[in-house]
Amino acid sequence: MGKRKVIWLLLWILSLAGISFYGGAVSYGLFYALLLLPIVSFAYLLCVYFRFRIYQEAESREMVCGQAMPYYFVLRNEDHFGFASVRVRMFPDFSYMENLEEETEYELLPGDEFIYRTHLICRYRGEYEVGVKEVILTDFFGIFRFRYPIIGTIRAIVRPKLVELHEIRGLSDIIVDLHRESRFGGSEPDVVVRDYVQGDSLKRIHWKASAREQIWKVRTDIGEEKNGVRMIFDTGRYSSKPGEYIPLESKMLELLLALGMFFAKRSVPVSAYYSHGEIRSCEVTGIRQFEDLYQKMSEVCFDEEEDPLLLMEGLREQGALAEARVVIGVFHKWDQTMMQAAEKILEEGPVFLAYVVTDEDLSRDFGPNTARKKIIAVPIDAELEEVL
Repeated sequence: MGKRKVIWLLLWILSLAGISFYGGAVSYGLFYALLLLPIVSFAYLLCVYFRFRIYQEAESREMVCGQAMPYYFVLRNEDHFGFASVRVRMFPDFSYMENLEEETEYELLPGDEFIYRTHLICRYRGEYEVGVKEVILTDFFGIFRFRYPIIGTIRAIVRPKLVELHEIRGLSDIIVDLHRESRFGGSEPDVVVRDYVQGDSLKRIHWKASAREQIWKVRTDIGEEKNGVRMIFDTGRYSSKPGEYIPLESKMLELLLALGMFFAKRSVPVSAYYSHGEIRSCEVTGIRQFEDLYQKMSEVCFDEEEDPLLLMEGLREQGALAEARVVIGVFHKWDQTMMQAAEKILEEGPVFLAYVVTDEDLSRDFGPNTARKKIIAVPIDAELEEVL
C-alpha cells in the first residue's frame, strides 16, 4: 500500500473516531470529505483514462538485430484539466530504448505535449511487439492507478545480426587448403562423370555436374577430390514460449550467417541445407551469393514438426555430404541419436563440426573433441567471436 493511501486511511479512521466520541459539524465534515475523496479521485482518473492520448512511431517496422532505429513517442493532454502522473512502460523482453528511464513521471497541464525522441534497439531476430507497451495513470492523491493499454502497438520484423569472424579455431589448416583450392582448382579437370543409370547409388551423384548439365550425373570409380563446406541448419522449434524460442532461434541464425559470411569472404564454396516441409538448400561461392543466403535465412520458418535428425539422415542418403571436406551443423539439441548420425557422416570422410546453441555443458556427455569431430556448445547470450 502506498504512503498516500496509508495517510488517507489513518485520517479516515481518526475522523470516524471523532464522530464516535465528539460528534459535531467539523468531525462529520472531515469524515464525509475523506469518504468522498476516493470517489472524486476515481472519477478524475476515469476522465484522464478516456481523454489521454499517446502516439508512437518508428522509422520502419523492418529492423536489423542490434542496430539502432529512430523512434519517438508523444504524450498529449488535449483536455481542460491537468494530468497528475503519467508513466510509460516499454516491452521489456526483446528490445530497449536508448537513454530512457521508465520510472519518470510526467505531469501534463491542459494543452501540454511531451515528445521524446530516441533510438529503439532490438535484441533478437523475429517478429514481436516493441515500443510503448502501456501507460500508468495515477490520480492527484495517489489512491488509484490505471493501466492504459496501447492499441496498435508497433510489431517489428527484425532481421538477423551479422557478425564478422576472423578465424574459426580448430579448422584453420583446412580453411587455408579450401581457400587455396577455391582459387586454383575451380575447373575440376580430374572429375570423371557419366549419365545416371537406374540402380546407381544416390551417394555417387555429382551434384555440380548434374546442375550444370540439367541431367543426373554420377561419379565414376575414379571419383573426385573432396572440397567445400556443407552446412546443416536445424529449423526445429523447441518451445511454445516466445521468451524461450526467440533468443535461441536468433542466436542460431546469427551463428549460421557468421559462418556463411566467413567462408564467402574467402571464396570457399558453401552449401547450406535446411528443412521446411522438404529439404532446401542455398549455394554460396562468394560474397555476392551470400546476400541470397542472408535473405533466405531472414525469412526461414521454425516449426515443431522439423527434426534435425531426419534432415541429417536425408542429406546423407542423398549423398549431398559425401563430396564435402567439412560438414558443419548448427543445432539446438544434441543427444546420442544425433551423435550416431554424425558418426555415419564421419565414415564418408569429412570433418564434422557441430555447434549446439545451448547453455548446457555437452563435454561431460559426449567426451572430448578430436581432430575430425568437434561438438561445441554456444551459450545463447555468448559473443560469437569469443566462442568460435
